[in-house]
Amino acid sequence: MRPFVYEQPTNISAAVALASRFTNSDDAPTRANAQFIAGATNLADYMKLGVAQPDRLVDLNRLAEPALRQIRITDDGIRFGALVRMGEAADNSEVKRRYPVVAGSLKLAASGQIRNMASLAGNVLQRTRCEYFRETSWPCNKRVPGSGCAAMEGFNRQHAVLGASDACIATYHGDFAQALIALDAVVHAEGSRGARKIPFAKLHRRPGDTPHIETDLAADEIITAIEVPAIPWARRSLYLKIRDRESYAFALASAAVALDLDGDKVREARIALGGVATVPWRARTAEQALQDKALDEASAKAAAEAAFADAEPRRDNAFKIELGKRTLVRALLETRDMKV
Repeated sequence: MRPFVYEQPTNISAAVALASRFTNSDDAPTRANAQFIAGATNLADYMKLGVAQPDRLVDLNRLAEPALRQIRITDDGIRFGALVRMGEAADNSEVKRRYPVVAGSLKLAASGQIRNMASLAGNVLQRTRCEYFRETSWPCNKRVPGSGCAAMEGFNRQHAVLGASDACIATYHGDFAQALIALDAVVHAEGSRGARKIPFAKLHRRPGDTPHIETDLAADEIITAIEVPAIPWARRSLYLKIRDRESYAFALASAAVALDLDGDKVREARIALGGVATVPWRARTAEQALQDKALDEASAKAAAEAAFADAEPRRDNAFKIELGKRTLVRALLETRDMKV
């Protein structure tokens, strides 16, 4: 690991000022000289591998603002402070009751030890686990823009079939983000240009020609909170994760589903897919396919077909299309049958 300067600011303004001072305004956050850490479960790993090489780390754990560590539950929804740990949110009784899909996505992520360390904001900003990204001897446009993508013709079993480009097919590996994008969450951020709200659906960028630019955040912006709006029928929701083994493994395919039902008829559906896309993936075509339909196996399969209509498989990951469809069908039917 390269030497770096370690900073511990005590308020958000000081943290932003530090990042602004040592970062160019047009830098992508992942390539900035100064980078923020909280749980550091992702960044520290990539620093050890030589993938991330910041000159300065700005540790956010000394920030004094209490709201950063609070879960606030009101009639308007749930507001998670950015420094709330994954384990704390997963175990919160009101989160479990009101938004099972959120609690489930957190509970199925990583190990208990990591969930107790990792912050919610850090989790949604985690980077891909593509082995060609992690191993610096391989060309990777996400790590070194313009160098190429070794995964295209390499072993790409874990890679994305949705949202890819000619420059990158790396999968977004997070779980929590699928629940957030399905429920129309909003991210609060603060930087040198002031505070702003970002719809979660616009936080992550598809790779396109610039896979190294992964989010809409500026290099000196800090996520301060994540808000999930009040959706009473979100109590009928779940997160289903299919993986190679039952624990401590990333999704091969996953589905976050929330349903508003009138009997078996779908008034509204929210669907997001994980393990199969380059970014957190809202399956709006699948939602539309279910609108005003009776939810049964046939309509669930039709929705799954719609969700993967634009999928582009590579040599080793074509199985993800059928697996993703079956995962979504199962998630829809299990959500329909929930007792709420």
